[in-house]
Amino acid sequence: MTMTYQHIEAARQRLKGQAHVTPVMTSRTLNQLVGADIFFKCENYQRVGAFKFRGAFNAMSKLTDEQKAKGVLTLSSGNHAQAVALVGRLLDIRTTVIMPDNAPATKRSATEAYGARVIDYDPDTTSREAVVDRFDREGNYTLVHPFDHEDIIAGQGTATLELAESIGHLDMLLVPCGGGGLLSGSAIAAKGLYPNCRVIGIEPEVADDATRSFHTKILQTVPNPPTIADGTRTPSLGNLTFPLILKYVDDMRTVTEEAIMEAVRFLFYRMKMVVEPSGALGLAALLSGSVKPVGKVGIIISGGNIDGPTMTLILNSEPVDH
Repeated sequence: MTMTYQHIEAARQRLKGQAHVTPVMTSRTLNQLVGADIFFKCENYQRVGAFKFRGAFNAMSKLTDEQKAKGVLTLSSGNHAQAVALVGRLLDIRTTVIMPDNAPATKRSATEAYGARVIDYDPDTTSREAVVDRFDREGNYTLVHPFDHEDIIAGQGTATLELAESIGHLDMLLVPCGGGGLLSGSAIAAKGLYPNCRVIGIEPEVADDATRSFHTKILQTVPNPPTIADGTRTPSLGNLTFPLILKYVDDMRTVTEEAIMEAVRFLFYRMKMVVEPSGALGLAALLSGSVKPVGKVGIIISGGNIDGPTMTLILNSEPVDH
């Protein structure tokens, strides 16, 4: 399957009445600070608190009756897990999630509350792919990968379609990058609408596998990176997302852990939004100067699922005059 803009349009039709059309928000303070017009697509207000619902529903709603009957298996540190679990409940599909034992407690509890069976593994000693392979062999499940899946990618791109419809022309789009599903889908959508829009993927500095892969054109890996942005702890891009990013994305940039936390604080104090560290990467790139904004800039806020201890750590890590 060759991913195209039309696949994202088709996904949007499937998601009508299922996914929330999330708000687009602005900040005059931020616009003055960076000298550009910034528009946040707030997927922290999506079902399960993250963009992942889009891809999960698009993919799982397309499964055959035979595939549904097997039950769905996936691997996730939290947001995709919650999305698969909720969609499983909506479509009456059994779901099993392979989750690292260091995943945020709030994400695990929400996944279980939606009805999924959660299987722990230690990311320091075992790769999640190895655990998935073992369970897949034992149970003959239908695997729905969190990012390296055509229908997942198409579903994620629908957030950018909505953003464009809301604000019109885009000169630049900043997108968080973990495994690259959101970035791939967003880039295809943006380029389909506005070929000259500059699409930039943002990663934590300590989890820079996609950035190095982009610049070297060779797939790079960072196993279990020590970043506060848990949604970006995937070790590498996928077999599908890597070539799509090379084709559709204009640049990749990184931000420090300090910049990520400052962006979370800005969104909390200035915009009254609770955003998880992975969701704040685009803003972190602007505030830190890693990206120089030009014209009308869209930022995908990918999610808002942050636990109390992590938010407390971030808010207390530096005095803020608010």
